[in-house]
Amino acid sequence: MLELIVELLAFAVVVFVLYRWVRPMVQQLVRDRQDEIQRHVDASEEATRKLDDARRRYESAEAEVRKEVARIRDDARADAVRISEELREQAEREVERIRQRGQDQLVAQRDHMVRALRAELGAQSMRLAERLVVEQLRDDRRRSATVDQFLDDLEGLDRGPTGSGAESADRAVPVSGGGAS
Repeated sequence: MLELIVELLAFAVVVFVLYRWVRPMVQQLVRDRQDEIQRHVDASEEATRKLDDARRRYESAEAEVRKEVARIRDDARADAVRISEELREQAEREVERIRQRGQDQLVAQRDHMVRALRAELGAQSMRLAERLVVEQLRDDRRRSATVDQFLDDLEGLDRGPTGSGAESADRAVPVSGGGAS
């Protein structure tokens, strides 16, 4: 009976310690992780919104250019009707020049929008990749495992079919080993 009481008291002490000190730390870790996930979700939604805005601006600009091209084409056709037979050839060249200019403007605006979108997407990808790498290297165990894996890969490359891998491996280990700790 005394043993049961001692075990119950020990269990109560363990539960109290877990409740008093361990539970708040675990709750804080969970809250921190939830906050970080929410930041990632918010950043992703912002990137999606920016992409949608840029796409809408591009489509709007494209529609304006098409309207402009259509207007210029209609004007050129109206002018062609009024021009006498001797000026008809000149009017057709002018219409072709105007049409080409409108297409060039459309291509230039499209290229500009594509470059802007690629730059924005590249910058956001780099920021995300940087965050992931920093997070991976923040933990000593992960960093050590990454360095060990890298060294194993180097040794595997040096042991290739040439048979001179031992000499190369001896040269590679001191260089990499100095920066791992």
